[in-house]
Amino acid sequence: MPAEPKPSRGFFRDASAEHAVLITEAAPSLDDQHRARVRRYTFIMAFRIPCLILAAVAYSAFENPLLSILIIAASVPLPWIAVLIANDRPPRTKDEPSRWDGRDNQIALESGHRKAVE
Repeated sequence: MPAEPKPSRGFFRDASAEHAVLITEAAPSLDDQHRARVRRYTFIMAFRIPCLILAAVAYSAFENPLLSILIIAASVPLPWIAVLIANDRPPRTKDEPSRWDGRDNQIALESGHRKAVE
């Protein structure tokens, strides 16, 4: 009796139902983009609390307030940086078309004398 043919496992050798093959060039979904941005924000903000703890440890160990102030000053812009990075869009690909068509010097409305209704 001949062996039964095995079903195709997709492009990857270890492909299964859990690992679908990507067959489109579509951008990641908005949910995936949001999840990635939240991860980036959380990762950057996770450095803030250790910085404050490190400042306290440095002050108690070295009794140098300047070192502690420098560590705290380094943690001050972290929320701003985290928000800017998290709100950034995914990078453009080389295949993505440019929307600029070279009409930057054209006037949108014609200038001229028009009669006004009084």
